[in-house]
Amino acid sequence: MQSVCILGSTGSIGESTLDVIAQHPDVFSVYALSAHSRIQKLAAQAARHGARVVIVPDAASARQFAEVWGGGPGAMPEIRVGAQALADTAADAGVTTVMAAIVGAAGLPSAMAAARAGKRVLLANKEALVAAGNLFMQAVRDNHAELLPIDSEHNAIFQCLPHGDRAAAPTQPARGVRRLLLTASGGPFRTTPIEQLALVTPEQACAHPNWSMGRKISVDSATMLNKGLEVIEAHWLFAMPADRIEVLIHPQSVVHSLVEYEDGSVLAQLGQPDMRTPIAYGLGFPDRINSGVGLLDLAAAGRLDFEAPDMGRFPCLHLSFGALRAGQGACITLNAANEVAVARFLDGRIAFNAIPATIEACLNALSAEHACLPASLEDILALDQEARIKAEAFCRQFAA
Repeated sequence: MQSVCILGSTGSIGESTLDVIAQHPDVFSVYALSAHSRIQKLAAQAARHGARVVIVPDAASARQFAEVWGGGPGAMPEIRVGAQALADTAADAGVTTVMAAIVGAAGLPSAMAAARAGKRVLLANKEALVAAGNLFMQAVRDNHAELLPIDSEHNAIFQCLPHGDRAAAPTQPARGVRRLLLTASGGPFRTTPIEQLALVTPEQACAHPNWSMGRKISVDSATMLNKGLEVIEAHWLFAMPADRIEVLIHPQSVVHSLVEYEDGSVLAQLGQPDMRTPIAYGLGFPDRINSGVGLLDLAAAGRLDFEAPDMGRFPCLHLSFGALRAGQGACITLNAANEVAVARFLDGRIAFNAIPATIEACLNALSAEHACLPASLEDILALDQEARIKAEAFCRQFAA
């Protein structure tokens, strides 16, 4: 029986994880759930799945949870409060598996705590690797944790690589692998005239053609910054240098990624655009379990298209490759600046094309001493905060 802690349970990844778990009550139990603002939904999830612990951000949220629970069926779970409670719960002795699905840098400390505690970590938080790849992967190795990527692209690559019955944290690329090919849908603006991008609205940017995702991640998909973050993740997950990682636009989102071998063979993982597939793979590994996803009808799909990404249309992807080559400090800055800029765009305070402009300005302002590998989690969080302050200042300029 796996005892699962879901960090970020009210988001789309968390909901899909609970859906898969509910199909296998003899294999999985829910130990803990966390939420930031959707407290009513958290209470409903905790009641339905029998969570023993819930984590909320502050005392007001804890009071709200208790009020919403209101003496309903079953014992009220233990309520834990604050960021430290997320990390402590991820490391609890009663937890075997942690779904790290908190969006943004806020999810980094708890994902790191799970790795240091030697858990099976189902990683859906990009920032753990983008901001702290060297420290995170070392923590996985040093503490014999299991790391299973949940992003559909990295999960696809993992499925196509040779490995044993235990997830690994390699220090060298898998033998015989020539390159990794990450696919991207191209988002909602793949064919929009570039001169019109400055005028797009948050609602248009969040209208992804294939996937159902949160607003921040949807905007990242529209700028293809999410693919840039995934390139950085792939570098750390698979010990692959930047010049052996490529991105392909694939509008149908059926081929989730590919691995090319030295003999010319290319292995691809295909499936419905449904996150329950990689989640079920991570939960069940090394076995395959039912995810609840329907059959893939390739005849109905009719065709599968691929094209190279236009870096002029997607400057965030170009900036991401540059940040990976520049070093970990640049990757931290890239991510922090993007989080600030996307939030300002969603608030209607900057234009869509000001997102890459903000990121580029922050990267250009990065000092040489900060471009190197950070020595600690504290160093990472300090640089993250510094980059956010700079990004706020640039956003004010671009809003003028």
